[in-house]
Amino acid sequence: MVSKTIPVQPFDLVVFGATGDLAKRKIIPALFRRFIAGQIPDVSRILGISRQELSSKEYSVMVVDFIKEFVPANVYDQNDVVKFCKMITFLSVDLKSDKGWKELEKFFDSNSNQIRTFYLSISPSLIDSCSKKLNDYALITANTRVVVEKPLGTDLPSAKMLNDTLRRVFNEKQIFRIDHYLGKETVQNLMALRFANVLLEPLWNNNYIDHVQITVAETGDVNGRGEYYEDVGAMRDMVQNHLMQLLCLIAMEPPAHFDADDIRNEKLKVIRAIQPVDVKDTVRGQYVDGDNSFKSHVNNINSKTESFVALKAHISNWRWAGVPFYLRTGKGMSKKVSEIVIEFKPLAHSIFPDLGENYQNKLVIRLQPEEGMTLHIGVKEPGPGGMRLINAPLDMTFAQLSGQVEAIEAYERLIMDTCRGDQTLFMRGDELEAAWSWIDNIMSDWNKSNNVPIDYNIGTNGPAEAAELLTRDGRSWQ
Repeated sequence: MVSKTIPVQPFDLVVFGATGDLAKRKIIPALFRRFIAGQIPDVSRILGISRQELSSKEYSVMVVDFIKEFVPANVYDQNDVVKFCKMITFLSVDLKSDKGWKELEKFFDSNSNQIRTFYLSISPSLIDSCSKKLNDYALITANTRVVVEKPLGTDLPSAKMLNDTLRRVFNEKQIFRIDHYLGKETVQNLMALRFANVLLEPLWNNNYIDHVQITVAETGDVNGRGEYYEDVGAMRDMVQNHLMQLLCLIAMEPPAHFDADDIRNEKLKVIRAIQPVDVKDTVRGQYVDGDNSFKSHVNNINSKTESFVALKAHISNWRWAGVPFYLRTGKGMSKKVSEIVIEFKPLAHSIFPDLGENYQNKLVIRLQPEEGMTLHIGVKEPGPGGMRLINAPLDMTFAQLSGQVEAIEAYERLIMDTCRGDQTLFMRGDELEAAWSWIDNIMSDWNKSNNVPIDYNIGTNGPAEAAELLTRDGRSWQ
């Protein structure tokens, strides 16, 4: 199978924060890869904006370095880089004053494309002033989109403030709140898996599913990001967005149409149906490793911020009543893995007495390191000696299926979706606020009960209490 690349319409993309880490690692490499794939027309324009005093030529040199560092050399040649850099211009603009804004205004006066995207890869504190300037200089058109990155608030009040800030100058149809997890091939395949296959949808309920596990584990620590992580923690950084979005896609009802608002309406219903979580059904952890402990990385020996969270949630609706959803995420874990496990209930009656306690039908959906799905089913063990059953995996790795040497990065897909105006993989404002409301209640209960993180050794699977969260229910983590 060969994937088909469909070009987008010509566009103007303005990257605020064009010299920052996100632009370096993700945005510019993603644009370049889509350019060499033939998806971006040559007449499109990319404008980098930063406070730094650089010429367009000097910024192009930086862009070449970004590409060399983050795009495999075997997928492009030097001519591709030269052509791509011809699309790029740079302006020095101050978001808090009028410096550079007249020049930005002139940029759009010359050969302007109809589609205009502003990517705000900037500090949340600058979004308000940047939005106002875009409005003051009449740079917002009917075909304008604005992309905002996490953190999308740090609690419900700040999320509402961010939404209000954006809505003062943009309408909701123009706002793209990005969560790169939603751009992963496997995440999108969740909807295809559920709603395009008659085999699974009849089983996708509490009659057949025993429980669901969602794990996003990272081997890396927070060193170098300590100041940020001390203020945010694993609950705000990972559970509120990445894990919540995965939960919604697993649990949502079939939308009436494959339409952005229909899909987001169903996701919102899921969030509003999640029951408040009891403190005893949560585990907070903090990694320790001598001088490489979390406390040393955040430069606070009294830190009570979590680098690990595990919790059990229930959804109050007909489909999922009684089915626990176990969520966990952490830094400094034994393996870098993101996966969803759908474990099915045992047979009501088995004619095979030797199935064993560990036998279970389950669907494992991997987001990383290798995107794909594995269905575990029972088959006869080959050979003589009677009917002995084993648990055999049916594996589907998407890179092999599509014939691609390398999978498309999430940012590539999401940035192209902004140019198309497709909001399917982006969070809506009310969805964001509902997620924060649920998270705030958990964190408020932690504060009231003086709940503090439990130490766990770096390179492990988190605190032992996280395993006990399932053990007491007669279950175990994948």
